[in-house]
Amino acid sequence: MSFFKKLKDRFVAKEEPKDMQDDLQPLDDIGTQDIDPQSESQTKTFDHKPVDVFEQPKQQTKSQPKKQSNGWEFDFEDDDLISIEEFEEWESQQLGAKFREGLEKSRENFQNKLNDLLAMYRTVDEDFFEALEEMLIQADVGFNTVMELVESLRMEAKRQNITETADLREVIVEKIVEIYEQEDDELQKMNIQEGELTVILMVGVNGVGKTTTIGKLAHRYKAQGKQVMLAAGDTFRAGAIEQLQVWGDRVGVEVIKQKEGSDPAAVMYDAVNAAKNRGADILICDTAGRLQNKANLMTELEKVKKVLSKAVPGAPHEVLLALDATTGQNALVQAKAFKEVTDVSGIVLTKLDGTAKGGIVLAIRNELHIPVKFVGLGEKLDDLQPFDAESYVYGLFADMIEQSTEEENKAAEVLKDARDE
Repeated sequence: MSFFKKLKDRFVAKEEPKDMQDDLQPLDDIGTQDIDPQSESQTKTFDHKPVDVFEQPKQQTKSQPKKQSNGWEFDFEDDDLISIEEFEEWESQQLGAKFREGLEKSRENFQNKLNDLLAMYRTVDEDFFEALEEMLIQADVGFNTVMELVESLRMEAKRQNITETADLREVIVEKIVEIYEQEDDELQKMNIQEGELTVILMVGVNGVGKTTTIGKLAHRYKAQGKQVMLAAGDTFRAGAIEQLQVWGDRVGVEVIKQKEGSDPAAVMYDAVNAAKNRGADILICDTAGRLQNKANLMTELEKVKKVLSKAVPGAPHEVLLALDATTGQNALVQAKAFKEVTDVSGIVLTKLDGTAKGGIVLAIRNELHIPVKFVGLGEKLDDLQPFDAESYVYGLFADMIEQSTEEENKAAEVLKDARDE
């Protein structure tokens, strides 16, 4: 199975046979066909007769329509539940749709430029590779990462004896996934302590969406049935405590706070004790976003971490750095600076839907060896998604992947027809 086909099978709903599609009636059309709103004879009336509370409910018949969603058909009767495999397949398609929508700007940038490149250079030669290097650097993939990627493509083209650039499309996408997945997959997972308090420390400069990310993370874990609390440790920035409280109220989680200008370590001490007393599962701690003075920042973070680790062994279990994807290479600079002052265990890349340079994901992973654990794909509460390399690549190249597999399927059908004849 080709790599493109593997991605399409994972993220795209399988089409129903055409004869089944013809039998389906759009839900919006049910009960509205051939109705003239001006016709009095077709105006609906309702009889307000008393309801017998002892009346037995009518049994559902198999002829009743089933609820439909995104090409899937579900019948929610007790004896007709979908299997785990079907649910996981549906879940993958929802994830693919989110990445496809969230990476629209980056996809247009990547695909258009790559397609232009393939049209301009039909033969795999040094001129093509130099043009590919320039394109990837402009997409903020990062100089070192681009050099490694293109060198790997040179070797693969020689190994497979690829001479036409069109045949290199799939290899390019596959190599991008390999760059991200070259290290331990376990690093990708959040270090959640089941049955114990998990402490997550959020760091990042002001304006990158740190507080919003905390709110969305809280919503995510609360939706999973966990008791979540927040600690307002950014006591330096005016309005930071109030902003976090707004998110706490919106999500429905408690915020532990003190007055502006308080010692952040004291806030953390109170927050950990409160979380332990209330039996919380997850405590997410906000911190100040100052980067002007690394020495002060290091001292503050070290003090906070010392308080947390003394109260909860192993805490903080995650140190997440929020970065604004729209800042491109500047996000890489920030990541390097924070890596110097604290042990960052993962990146949350915000506003990925607002940039055409989504290649920054690869630069962060390959050059800093820090996994991107979450990405922001929109403004809604559930638009903060766990990062997945294949989902990311599908979001970047969805149109190309689907077009390529369609061409592949047509070619296979032509070959089959020729053999049958």
